[in-house]
Amino acid sequence: MISLDTNVLARYLLADSPKQGRAAARLLEQATSVFVPVTVLLELGWVLQSVGCSREEVAAGLNHLIGLPCLVFQHRGGVLRALEWYEGGMDLADAMHLALSAEAEAVLTFDERFVRKAGQIGSFPPVSSIRV
Repeated sequence: MISLDTNVLARYLLADSPKQGRAAARLLEQATSVFVPVTVLLELGWVLQSVGCSREEVAAGLNHLIGLPCLVFQHRGGVLRALEWYEGGMDLADAMHLALSAEAEAVLTFDERFVRKAGQIGSFPPVSSIRV
């Protein structure tokens, strides 16, 4: 199995470099099994946002990738849960941190927005503020 760097998936989704976009598309069409670590998805979300993609466009792109039969995602269940929370308004990184902490009894943070968003979705584990 091979794994891809973030820029391959970015070129595939953005098609901002025609040659690289076509090469990425060809690779994904021909591959049978490509591993995608969570770190690549986090970075890809950041890249898409940094070039001006809306939350809806980022979510659509990531959901498109999850639907590709050749891609094998690290922690697939957690990634799917995180994408749902992201589509519901949570920060992508926070959603990933939370979804991948499912075995923890709590997530502690100084980020009050993260606490509010997690509370709105009724997340488990719960997210709590560290008091200063």
